[in-house]
Amino acid sequence: MIIFLYGQDTYRSKRKLNELVEHYKKIRKAGLNLKYFDFKEDSFNLLKDEIQQVPIFKEKKLLILKNAFSNPEFGEKLLKNLRASESFFRKSDDIILFYEEGKVKKNALFNFLKKNAKSQEFNFLEGEKLKNWAIKEFKNYGAKIQPQALNKLIEFVGQELWQFSEEIKKLVNYKNGEIIREKDVEILVKPKIETDIFKTIETMASKNKKEALKLIHRHLEKGAHPLYLFSMINYQFRNLLMVKSLGQKYPSYYAILKASQLHPFVVKKAIEQSQKFELEELKKIYQKLFEIDLDIKRGRVEPETALDMLIAEI
Repeated sequence: MIIFLYGQDTYRSKRKLNELVEHYKKIRKAGLNLKYFDFKEDSFNLLKDEIQQVPIFKEKKLLILKNAFSNPEFGEKLLKNLRASESFFRKSDDIILFYEEGKVKKNALFNFLKKNAKSQEFNFLEGEKLKNWAIKEFKNYGAKIQPQALNKLIEFVGQELWQFSEEIKKLVNYKNGEIIREKDVEILVKPKIETDIFKTIETMASKNKKEALKLIHRHLEKGAHPLYLFSMINYQFRNLLMVKSLGQKYPSYYAILKASQLHPFVVKKAIEQSQKFELEELKKIYQKLFEIDLDIKRGRVEPETALDMLIAEI
């Protein structure tokens, strides 16, 4: 039997892999015929030798093959052996499990696995599927979350389930059996996109335009809309300007926090970053953001071009 697990949602694909391994171990407690191969380092011949070996006690083997797609030589040799002998895998009762994280190149090996394996793709969850997953996770801990709190959590964390699962644990432990509310999410959870945008603004503050452009285009490659990115940068510079102005009136962090009514994490980062700018400099940047925003709305410039222009001019 051949199994193919792949996709960008590595949290769920890893969980599925672990479920299959645990099921195998439960039936075959010794686990002597459970083997892992990583083809960033291992060779095809190592796998071939293992397949040809008679297993101890004639048990069914579970062979887990990782990173097969990162090794073109492995793929070529495997397909060559399959063409020479269609029973290369099928003659064996072994379970051959291909496990790939992230995007998978749709090459000849991919086509073979899609045709011959029990395959499961793990795409990032979104919409109702993401909500249902989160509700189920909270239930597993015996916890409940208000709908508006769940919406806020999704807004802050997004589709990254590794972080999502950690935030769920944090909220569950904090509330200790009480229902989780929106204010709990706002207190405990750091907004992911804000964290990422802070990194971008830090590079802009350091005048590292090359790195700032790289970070912006990394967001775009991940599917972030240019207008959304622009609005987030606009939002953060507005916060920097506000915090810088308030800092001239109020001497303490807590006074600025109260006056700004922003998330504590946002205030903390904004205070740190505002120190890298003069007040007049922030006013000029914010004015530039206003002008670019107007140009976008009037159709004078494409949003993605506007982002590049902004970084070039700061």
